[in-house]
Amino acid sequence: MKRLFISLYLLLSLSVLGIGWTLDSIWQNNVEESGALDAPLIALAQLLAKLPEEQRHFYLQELKQNPDYPIKLIDASQIAISDQSTLTANSVLITEQDDDHELHFVKVNDQILVAGPIEIDPRKRLRGLFTLFFYLSLAFIALIWVWPLSRDIKTLRNATKEFGQANWDTQITLSSRSQVLPLAITFNEMAQQISTLIENQKHLSNAVSHEIRTPLARLKFALALMPQYCKPDSDVQRRTDFLNDMQQDVKEMENLLQELLTYASLESQRKEVQLEHCDLSVLTKQTVDRLSSTISAPIEFENSDTPVYLMGDPSLIERAIQNLITNAQRFGRQSIQVEIKQTRELVSLSVADDGQGIPLEDQCKIFEPFYRSQSVQNGNKGHGLGLAIIKRIMERHNGKVTLESRDGYTCFTLIWPTPAQAKNKSQVKK
Repeated sequence: MKRLFISLYLLLSLSVLGIGWTLDSIWQNNVEESGALDAPLIALAQLLAKLPEEQRHFYLQELKQNPDYPIKLIDASQIAISDQSTLTANSVLITEQDDDHELHFVKVNDQILVAGPIEIDPRKRLRGLFTLFFYLSLAFIALIWVWPLSRDIKTLRNATKEFGQANWDTQITLSSRSQVLPLAITFNEMAQQISTLIENQKHLSNAVSHEIRTPLARLKFALALMPQYCKPDSDVQRRTDFLNDMQQDVKEMENLLQELLTYASLESQRKEVQLEHCDLSVLTKQTVDRLSSTISAPIEFENSDTPVYLMGDPSLIERAIQNLITNAQRFGRQSIQVEIKQTRELVSLSVADDGQGIPLEDQCKIFEPFYRSQSVQNGNKGHGLGLAIIKRIMERHNGKVTLESRDGYTCFTLIWPTPAQAKNKSQVKK
């Protein structure tokens, strides 16, 4: 991480410094030091070149010279210049005499026109210092941008390392102005989802080992007793009852495995549900007719002639309604009421029974997988997956399930968005 930070910072800083300094040098060499500043001295050299050599000194003496800009004409042999090609009649060669003065040279045939020593403008020395300060300021600005990025990436790296060490509850907290905030949000969502999947996997393992253990033990005991019930002189009715009990144990395991498979499929599938228009009234009527029984409390459902449409998967919706009614049949005493309501934005279906209420401390956990209230656990034949499946189904439909319970009244309500609202939500996601 440090190497990434250093390389990125050096790249930005050196790029700004190099490009800026190059442009500044081009400006100085081609704009500031050419043209108007050198033109008078070049013009004088060209004028002297047209005069005879013996008249040039006389002409310079007649000129009114500036004491700060002395001019003289000397032979080329009197000056030692390493590269004579740099000395021409159309350009000025500038050299420093000392720290405070400089000389200007222009070629005049076999002679050289020398201007100086000329005092160097002290502001020219400060120009390089100010230029360096300017680009260092740009580099500091780049540091202000790069350092928070490096810090946030380091936070992401540490969180990923912790998550890799099986700390499934790892979450990243960054500033709302962070440039990698979307990446942190995605990581948090991924970590939460993986944590949920692992937790559910543990629940599944515990459920398989705990819930199946009892019917398996009964079957094992029944197999040990089977020779006694299969004797020719054994009682036929007792043998029939014995076999029915074994079939009941097998059915109990089949139901548990079916619930586990349903819940696991809803948890593992991440693709959007293939939604279609379906009539909630028709699905509810079919489910009520199929589950109505003379043994359990009667189901009261007043079917309306007006269809109630929503966007959803009919099989999943029917499964959610079935789980609610089956749950109400398990605890209801005298009646079960099913009701459908519709507004401009929502469609709801409620299933209420008059059975024992759910304690307040259990209501916030009742939708967790494999959770069963302690107050009814002894008489509850369920596996604690029915309501968890309902919650998953409603989440897949952008809906929710609510609970209202007190002694003698328990009501579960399924809430979906209307088709128009569901369409708007899908467009927003896209």
